[in-house]
Amino acid sequence: MKRFLFVFGAVLVPVFAAHLALAAGLFKTGEKAPSFTLTAITGETVSLDAYKGKVVVLGLFHICDPCMMQGSTLQKVSEMTKGKEVAVIGVNSSGNSKKDVGEFLSAFPVKVTYPYLLDPGKVTDKLYGGGKFIPNVYVIDQNGIIRWQRVGNMDLAGADVIAAEVDKLLTAQSKM
Repeated sequence: MKRFLFVFGAVLVPVFAAHLALAAGLFKTGEKAPSFTLTAITGETVSLDAYKGKVVVLGLFHICDPCMMQGSTLQKVSEMTKGKEVAVIGVNSSGNSKKDVGEFLSAFPVKVTYPYLLDPGKVTDKLYGGGKFIPNVYVIDQNGIIRWQRVGNMDLAGADVIAAEVDKLLTAQSKM
């Protein structure tokens, strides 16, 4: 049994480390958030640049259960930050059709009221390095700089954690 655990660990540890190294290369904290303009599922055109001066919570999603959970979490963040200089935006970054995204959103346990954008060309997936590591949540400051990012639907990216990161940026701005 010890030999099995040793061999199992010897194989898994390098694989896990390689995935972490690849994921770390995707973190863009401190960098300018790449700009994009996409169409929301409701039909309006939305540009990230239009939110300059606000804190932006950006979620990149595919059609999957973890993305549904994280998208629902962003709805909570949207409600928690209502009335503040905050914008919550979701993007289907995997190029799914409007019909498929609409069906996906209708299955959410909560009604999504924040803009949910379609990305048929997978532009945001390329700009933000998504793909294998989804869902991805970014908190972008009022000047367009990524200040916080998490991958996955864990306690590390829960509504309270995201809202606390947003509040840090709002507080820093009010002290200026």
